[in-house]
Amino acid sequence: MSHEVAFEPTASIELNEAADFYDLERPGLGTEFLAAVEASLIAVADRPAAFPVELGETRKRVISRFPYSIMYWFDDDTVHVSAIAHHRRRPRYWGDRP
Repeated sequence: MSHEVAFEPTASIELNEAADFYDLERPGLGTEFLAAVEASLIAVADRPAAFPVELGETRKRVISRFPYSIMYWFDDDTVHVSAIAHHRRRPRYWGDRP
């Protein structure tokens, strides 16, 4: 059974800012980024326990082709996305998020 996906507000902002950045780099690249994120989210929603624990209960799913990871935790029916974390940003900056 697939889990629902819920974004923390800051994670939504990070996702949109990254997509906007990529569109400025090359028109359409932001759409490709969003498609890669969606594919990763489908994998996470289908099998949330399959990806490695990064900190506490937070797990990490690397996004293909892009230097980002989805940081999330899950309960019985929902995957909670805490961050769309760039690999070169300060490590574990998202650690104090719900």
